[in-house]
Amino acid sequence: MSTAILTGQPVPGSSIEADLRSLGFDVRSAADTAEAETLLAAVPGEERVALVDARFVGHVHALRLGLTDPRFPLAAIPGAVTAQPAGRQALTRAMARENSAGGGTTLVDSLADRILTALDSDGTEVHRPELGSLVATVPADPQARNEARQSVADIDDEAVRLKSAVKSRDGFFTTYCISPYSRYIARWCARRGLTPNQVTTVSLITALIAAGCAATGTRGGFVAAGVLLIASFVLDCVDGQIARYSLQYSTLGAWLDATFDRAKEYAYYAGLALGAARGGDDVWALALGAMILQTCRHVVDFSFNEANHDATANTSPTAALSGKLDSVGWTVWVRRMIVLPIGERWAMIAVLTAATTPRITFYALLIGCAFAATYTTAGRVLRSLTRKARRTDRAAGALADLADSGPVAEALARVLRKLPAKLPFGARFLVALPGAVLLVLAAVLESYGSVLPVAAAALYALTSAAAVALPLKGALDWLVPPLFRAAEYGTVLVLAAKADVNGALPAAFGLVAAVAYHHYDTVYRIRGNAGASPAWLVRSIGGHEGRTLLVTVLAALLTASQFTVALTALAVAVALVVLVESIRFWVSAGAPAVHDEGEPA
Repeated sequence: MSTAILTGQPVPGSSIEADLRSLGFDVRSAADTAEAETLLAAVPGEERVALVDARFVGHVHALRLGLTDPRFPLAAIPGAVTAQPAGRQALTRAMARENSAGGGTTLVDSLADRILTALDSDGTEVHRPELGSLVATVPADPQARNEARQSVADIDDEAVRLKSAVKSRDGFFTTYCISPYSRYIARWCARRGLTPNQVTTVSLITALIAAGCAATGTRGGFVAAGVLLIASFVLDCVDGQIARYSLQYSTLGAWLDATFDRAKEYAYYAGLALGAARGGDDVWALALGAMILQTCRHVVDFSFNEANHDATANTSPTAALSGKLDSVGWTVWVRRMIVLPIGERWAMIAVLTAATTPRITFYALLIGCAFAATYTTAGRVLRSLTRKARRTDRAAGALADLADSGPVAEALARVLRKLPAKLPFGARFLVALPGAVLLVLAAVLESYGSVLPVAAAALYALTSAAAVALPLKGALDWLVPPLFRAAEYGTVLVLAAKADVNGALPAAFGLVAAVAYHHYDTVYRIRGNAGASPAWLVRSIGGHEGRTLLVTVLAALLTASQFTVALTALAVAVALVVLVESIRFWVSAGAPAVHDEGEPA
């Protein structure tokens, strides 16, 4: 149970006490600062506590946004401030100072607002939600109170709440074809006690059934798969809308939402490949290529954002032009659609699955994603080259974590740091590029069983170590992690295709899926300010350069059939290790409640 302490004299006809009880608060009253401090001290430390001015006038949803969001230790709106256990000490300290300064006298001005001012003076971070048209105020006199009450009556609290349940930035298909009705499904679910996690799980099950239908290889199965994939996407929108509608954010929900979208999409790729195989068409290479391209696109997004979101002097002519284009309505939607976000992408996959063949579906997906990747990456490269940003140590650390360097690269990097010749900042990406290109070229040009890819992998390990030997603060160094992803995944794809035996490409698909999960998991840990994956985990699965070297050695030493078995075993081993650690972390009390409102993926 949460506790709300109403401060000051009650106002006849006020609904504030009933509003707080409707939000799950046990309401207590304090006539002065000293009594408020006593009541605050009596609230158990593991409970949420709120200080609310008894004269508060506003919408219930304004109180909900300000006082019940689980993501922030301290939060406030005009006339109310709240603290979770992590922010309790700061609130207690500010209250003690106010009581000492005020001498415990009867409250005249808003104690909650004075406490907020004291917290700001301490440099304590306090979340202030965007209220938009919602009212939250402490009127100074009866006339102001009447005006505030009229403003509350003029604005439909529920309509604002329902509108705010929809993600503020989404793709065209999601905005106009899904959200107009999915928000009402979300409200229906919330009113019946369904949680976002339950809906997320149903969405995953629906997508897996869709993949199973696609795997039948029949026209009826393909049609059913397309319909179910769209249904899964609708539910995927609904789970987030329930979370925003009722502020049900959780660490487990963060993990589920962060990983299930990728699991659904990649499982569907596998289902399409299985369905095509039943019809005599082998498209596993296309399915794996689509997964690699999509994952690399996401890593480009993550790396660029991590490198620049806290950079100083972070302006450029290219960014200014982009801002101008965003002010023109139609260009916003065109630019959002051509990057093929999840809504447009899943709609295209669903329609093509139902109407055409898996091969055509993958061709269209690869062409669309390649164009989107080229467009977004080129724009970000231009921004990086034209802006004079100074990257922070935090950004460089995040990029190093995203690089996923293993024990081989770490050992080589320690040696390289001791050399007298130092490469200048900005050269990290250019150092890594030749080794990655030569690695993939060696795998492509040589026949299966050649030792040349092994030598190229050794060179790749050396150049990768050189790239991360110094902080990644150069203009283009955010390209280092996606370059490593493309080199590792691409090498696995090419070597499996060169093996040319049944099962090699499906085994490669499983290995890349397991490793990609690890990389997505790292991203969301960083976004939650929880640090990267633990060092023991990265070392135990070899790092990107260790896994690449191992796969090339296996391809050189083993027959094609033995190589397939080895890839399968490696995929299972990596999947077990990363899944067990990931589940342990995300269900732990210390995991961050990540809530992503960024670019639709």
